[in-house]
Amino acid sequence: MATIVKTEAGTWKALVRKTGWPTNTKTFRTKRDAEDWARRTEDEMVRGVYIQRSGSERMTLEMALKRYLSEISPTKKPTTQRAEATKAQQLISHLGKYSMAALSAEIIAGYRDTRLASITNRGKPTSNNTVRLELALLSHLFTVAIQEWGLGLSFNPVLNIRKPSPGEGRDRRLSAEEERRLLTAVNNHSNPMLGWIVRIALETGMRSSEITSLRRHQVDMKKRVVRLSDTKNDSARTVPLSKWATETFQAALNNPVRPIDCDLVFFGEPGKNGKRSPYAFTKTWGLLKTKLGMPDLRFHDLRHEFSQHCKCFAKHSYYPIRVEPDRIGLMRCA
Repeated sequence: MATIVKTEAGTWKALVRKTGWPTNTKTFRTKRDAEDWARRTEDEMVRGVYIQRSGSERMTLEMALKRYLSEISPTKKPTTQRAEATKAQQLISHLGKYSMAALSAEIIAGYRDTRLASITNRGKPTSNNTVRLELALLSHLFTVAIQEWGLGLSFNPVLNIRKPSPGEGRDRRLSAEEERRLLTAVNNHSNPMLGWIVRIALETGMRSSEITSLRRHQVDMKKRVVRLSDTKNDSARTVPLSKWATETFQAALNNPVRPIDCDLVFFGEPGKNGKRSPYAFTKTWGLLKTKLGMPDLRFHDLRHEFSQHCKCFAKHSYYPIRVEPDRIGLMRCA
């Protein structure tokens, strides 16, 4: 039987003791609420379905996300860690004060609708994909809390709501004139590594992080391939090199200013610890594309050019031909 006692503060405390189960207590404003909870708890214990919910009731979403970022995120790639930290801030600002037990599908659906109607710092509506990724983080948080943290949650409420459609996606393409001006600008930059990186992206479709993190042993000049072990999808892959990409890599590997002890293909200045990090060109890239009148161009968009070249190759059975002798401009497929 449960014990119901009145506290000095005027509230009612319910105490449930049952063999084989931990002692459980909870405080309520009214005696009837305390009796109802005690009766329901004892019934669940008898049926063997009782779940200790106090952990999820005490832990707010903000507390849970901070724990997730400190325990789960560090097992992922640095780029993923930074992305999750940004998504967590949005979730905390809107839902952070709710307890994990109080977060229902209705509340999360309201968050979804609010985010979709919000305007970003750039003056544009929040994209469907951004909200989908925030909900994905929240869903995985619930999964971890249920399976590993023992918070007493019985289900994942995110699974019960509609997710925003993926949307049309991004398809920014370079015109022939834009590509010509871009290649001219990067080739004339004071640091030749910028031009090499852009040309390799156009020729191989590799991501910027994959290019800048390359070590010399990953580039096989004899077989004309680059072997990637650390990719976005966590699966190793081999990237074949066209003639132009091979020549570009050869120039990068023969960089006369490379320190003897540096194995990076594209290297930056030494840090405070004396070690060199990959060449960081994000700021330079941003200034350059703005100067060229292409502020909406992203480095990742260069992958679209590569994929289009591959489609042309599959259709016509030949590689896209770069114009000689200055290699600026693209002989596009019809």
